[in-house]
Amino acid sequence: MRKNIYIPVLWKFWISQAVAISWTALSLWFSIPWVYDLEQIVGHFWAFFIVGGLAYVPGYLNAFLVISLLFDRQPDFKINNSQEAVSVLIAARNEATNIQDTLHYISRQDYAGTIHVILVNNGSTDDTVQITSETARHLNMQLTILDEERPGKHIALNTGLDRVQTDLVITLDADTLLHPAAVRYVVSRLRSAPDDVCAVAGSILVRNSRQTFWTRLQEWDYFLGIASIKRLQGLYQGTLVAQGAFSLYKTEAIVKAGGWPDAIGEDIVLTWKFFEQHYRVYFEPLAVAFTNAPVKFTHFVRQRNRWARGMIEALKQVRPWKQPRLFSKFLTGIDLLIPYIDFSYTCFWIPGLILAFFGYFWIIGLTTLLVLPLTLISYYILYVYQRRVFKALHLAVRKNIVGFIAYVLIYQMIMAPISVYGYIQELLHFKRVWK
Repeated sequence: MRKNIYIPVLWKFWISQAVAISWTALSLWFSIPWVYDLEQIVGHFWAFFIVGGLAYVPGYLNAFLVISLLFDRQPDFKINNSQEAVSVLIAARNEATNIQDTLHYISRQDYAGTIHVILVNNGSTDDTVQITSETARHLNMQLTILDEERPGKHIALNTGLDRVQTDLVITLDADTLLHPAAVRYVVSRLRSAPDDVCAVAGSILVRNSRQTFWTRLQEWDYFLGIASIKRLQGLYQGTLVAQGAFSLYKTEAIVKAGGWPDAIGEDIVLTWKFFEQHYRVYFEPLAVAFTNAPVKFTHFVRQRNRWARGMIEALKQVRPWKQPRLFSKFLTGIDLLIPYIDFSYTCFWIPGLILAFFGYFWIIGLTTLLVLPLTLISYYILYVYQRRVFKALHLAVRKNIVGFIAYVLIYQMIMAPISVYGYIQELLHFKRVWK
């Protein structure tokens, strides 16, 4: 039988870099007439600045993503069915409508070890505590309920951390439902990994995608966009966010990092602190959980504002060039480019599209359109991969054609201004809001 050829991760990294740089060089060559025409209007510097933000940098990142995804092969588990005890830490504020389902799905796990749930009630004014207690009693679930009146998710999580007595702890949002095999897969990935891997991010998908146009749009963002980035980062052993919605951590690593920081993106900053301490963070695509995506546009804006602000917080607290590993330097360094891309889409792409509608093709040109095929290729590669994951988990990919078309055509134009607003909020120190 023919064996697969093993390619070291470092080789995959440099091959992907070589292809991405070559693609960017080709884009530079194609864009010469476009840059020349544009500089007649805005000058040499701004011509390159605009084209760089719309074509060169996105093209380079997309090319690097596509080649990396083609290389990605998730290693087999060395440990398939761990029996060690695990704590599930849930910070909850007014989650009476969601917590019952969340606990039911925890109780249905096929995990062989003991699961102990710690719920931190962070100043709820509804029946969260009562419903949690009654549901746990009905399910015969091991449960500890703690009260933390001080507002702030990081405070609630740290209060719960003080009561964790297991070597492994999972953070789970109160509105997130675990696939029956989620805990088994995420623990198997961590216990099959080298000792310096301190956390594994699970795969988060949208649970309420049929509710509104905005949830339909977000379904594809989670299924394709976020998942592709997670796969890329997981390949290079530096998943940038072990998200609080569903991730597994070594308890001692969180304690060593000082717990969750006082940040609106507490999970992002904590993950980067892991890197700073020479830890690695993996991603497990088979460890699937389903979360409620924002239903209304205003709620969507608030959530993505928080994400954008969290990225800036991480960049301010842990500088990419101070990361000890090559991969973590590069992956966190990419986040230095994201505001540039978002600013370019907001200030140049959207006005350029409006100008093109009236016959002025100053900004929208051939090189910008070359980014679209790369994006579609990366989506197709990931779709095939995700479909295999769903098949292994006995799940079906929902048909959501309207959401997909909207995601491809307009999602970036919606997201970029929202993210830019989030960056401004963080730079101007706007008030932080958990929800």
